[in-house]
Amino acid sequence: MEPDSDMAAVKGAKVLMVGAGGIGCELLKTLALSGFEDIHIIDMDTIEVSNLNRQFLFRQCHVGQSKAKVARDAVLKFKPHINITPYHANVKNPEFNIEFFKQFSMVLNGLDNLDARRHVNRLCLAAEVPLIESGTTGLLGQVTVHVKGKTECYECQGKPTPKTYPVCTITNTPSKFVHCVVWAKDLLFAKLFGDRSQDNDLNVRSSDSVDASKNTEDVFERNPDEDPENYGPRIYDHVFGYNIELALSNEETWKHRKKPRPIYVNDVLPEKSFQKNGYLENSIDVNMAISAMPALGLKSPQDIWSLAENTKVFLEALSLFIKKRVKDIGNLTFDKDDQLAVEFVTAAANIRASSFGIPMHSLFETKGIAGNIVHAVATTNAIIAGLIVIEAIKVLQGDFNNYRMTYCLECPTKKMLLMPIEPFEANESCYVCSETPLILEINTRTSKLRDFVEKIVRNKLGMNLPLIMHGANLIFEDGDDIEEDVASNYARNLDKVLAELPSPVTSGTVLTVEDLQQELTCNINIKHREDFDEEKEPDGMVLSGWIHTERANNNQSSNGESTSSKNTNGPYVASGRPLVSGTKRKLSEMADRENPQEVEDIDVVDEAEVFILEVPPQVPKAKKVKCFVTLRKGFTYLMSALQVKCWSHCTNFFSIFFFFFFLMFCLPVRSPCND
Repeated sequence: MEPDSDMAAVKGAKVLMVGAGGIGCELLKTLALSGFEDIHIIDMDTIEVSNLNRQFLFRQCHVGQSKAKVARDAVLKFKPHINITPYHANVKNPEFNIEFFKQFSMVLNGLDNLDARRHVNRLCLAAEVPLIESGTTGLLGQVTVHVKGKTECYECQGKPTPKTYPVCTITNTPSKFVHCVVWAKDLLFAKLFGDRSQDNDLNVRSSDSVDASKNTEDVFERNPDEDPENYGPRIYDHVFGYNIELALSNEETWKHRKKPRPIYVNDVLPEKSFQKNGYLENSIDVNMAISAMPALGLKSPQDIWSLAENTKVFLEALSLFIKKRVKDIGNLTFDKDDQLAVEFVTAAANIRASSFGIPMHSLFETKGIAGNIVHAVATTNAIIAGLIVIEAIKVLQGDFNNYRMTYCLECPTKKMLLMPIEPFEANESCYVCSETPLILEINTRTSKLRDFVEKIVRNKLGMNLPLIMHGANLIFEDGDDIEEDVASNYARNLDKVLAELPSPVTSGTVLTVEDLQQELTCNINIKHREDFDEEKEPDGMVLSGWIHTERANNNQSSNGESTSSKNTNGPYVASGRPLVSGTKRKLSEMADRENPQEVEDIDVVDEAEVFILEVPPQVPKAKKVKCFVTLRKGFTYLMSALQVKCWSHCTNFFSIFFFFFFLMFCLPVRSPCND
């Protein structure tokens, strides 16, 4: 295309951005400055104080406001004549359906979780709208292009499962601090403040005595007239004292392990100290977030608290939840941006760590572990945003042969920090874009329909409003427009085992599962199996025939907020077995099939963000060239030092910097790397 027609295509494009966070802020600015005049933004989040050091469209006065709306207002100040439409909403809401997506020239993702990424991928496939996906983790980042019929979809490549830990290790024999964090976040916090009707393994013991279960059955229930100053110490003594003593009663467990130490409130604090622990008027910080730290004189989140300080924080946080947030109790889930929740989990994890002889950690470190956070780097977000716009222009030009999946590396490889590779064709075994049947091994005589819906349909297949059919018989449907008597009938089916449903599901049955919102349909072949390994197959069912993309709670891959989970390299199928590398052909090979070349499946970087980052094939562990790394890291520290207040005065400087950065590192990689 000629330059004039290029600009006409850019100006006439209608673009949907999903996410206005770390990548989103940089992307919106870059789109506006590149000539795009019709941009729509969807983001459900509000601005947090922690966003301000890297999301440069936001200021202190914007805390608590919609990211999408504030980002729009900020960009319109220097580009007042373009059209930016913000939506402060969840992209999974019904109004953002396939017809909504069809109106756009392309969709640009800057999301922070796998579940939403999969949802957008499916809507783009159904609407036949190109999707440009992105993500960052610290100094690493990537941009990928997904066009139906021309490249693979987002779910064609494996997204390995985040590291999980056996329940018995978490509840009885923790040996690492992460075990204590998981216990505090997923068991204790959920038990005290979450949905108590849900199963919780907090009371699982090494000795499953009947008497023990009787003694602990109602211990977490608080009487309406019970004073928080009495309730807190009672809970403390139970989970850190009585539970530990109960675990010690099984001597077999501790033959080859160091025994834990029971901890009681009176052992740590004088009685008067915990009865008058803090002062509620000092429990709200300058940013209007409820916090236990100000009342206790604790200021730095990077300090490691003593056992006494952790005990005070535990009691004060629990008291604040009861006194200030009592309406939330029963519906809370852990959120890394909830200051009081992070303080409670940090204190609980540290007290448990002290009991088991594990080194304690700071609130800053614990928040990173609990939220799976690798702290974001603003320069990486800016680079990735620039690469997204480059690929967006190629899509508008219809320049399929020059589409690139580009990886931003921490260290130069083959003298490059930006590594481009040609996109892969669709994976024939992908159940999303290739409609490959799946196989589910399950005990049809003991597993309930509820287990199938929650563990397979929602968690593994990522469907929001599923419809399940056995032949012509509808056995389950979810949605707001279902009649009450029909909905109650489906609810009764949920508690029936598969083999006893009105239309029995047995070995050899083929179930059809649909999500009308996503226009996704897949067939699941049922194979009855009696026994499962509780450690390797904790769900009691194994799904195969697809690439594993199990949901992570919470959170999180990255939109520039960068999360991380340890994992082993390589794509994984649902059963947890490594996927055998198949033949993946590039776009150029799809046009010229006389000399196809084999390209290995992408591996996942060690310690990298497992939902997004995939290292390009055959990338060796390069020797670090300190001058380049120091340049990027030093520039990052400069931005952090400048903070938000100085950013507006430095815009021109940073624009010039990135112009020269791309001259240095993008020009050498415009053609594919074959050496």
